[in-house]
Amino acid sequence: MSRPTRRRVLHRGVAGLAGAALAGPVVAATASDTFAATARSTGGPEHTEGHGRPGGHEMPQPFDEMYEGRHIEGWPEEGGHGGPLEGMEFVVRIDNDDLHVMRNADGTWVSLVNHYETLDSPRAVARSAVRELNGADLVPVVTG
Repeated sequence: MSRPTRRRVLHRGVAGLAGAALAGPVVAATASDTFAATARSTGGPEHTEGHGRPGGHEMPQPFDEMYEGRHIEGWPEEGGHGGPLEGMEFVVRIDNDDLHVMRNADGTWVSLVNHYETLDSPRAVARSAVRELNGADLVPVVTG
């Protein structure tokens, strides 16, 4: 049996890395679809609202409602600051206190309360923040 050459070892290594790189997104998409299907069929986690696919880059609809005893509302901000985000800001309030929300590049939304939980709309972010606050008041962000 002959010893492997450097060329053969490098070729196999590169082929293995390419295969792993191509298989990664497929496995991730399959796992995500499997989780979503399981959550739908079994009732899934208690709060799955707002965790769907991102809503694209159009401006979300304004909302004004009571949710778990808290008044939540949101609307597009008027008279922005100019620049690349002009017209993309959105105001969200919980019991008349501002909840700072941010839109990610993929169209999902986060807030200061649930910064590591991406949701598909500002309404879903406000509802998630209400659940996370669990009755506590929203503390305003003070800068300067």
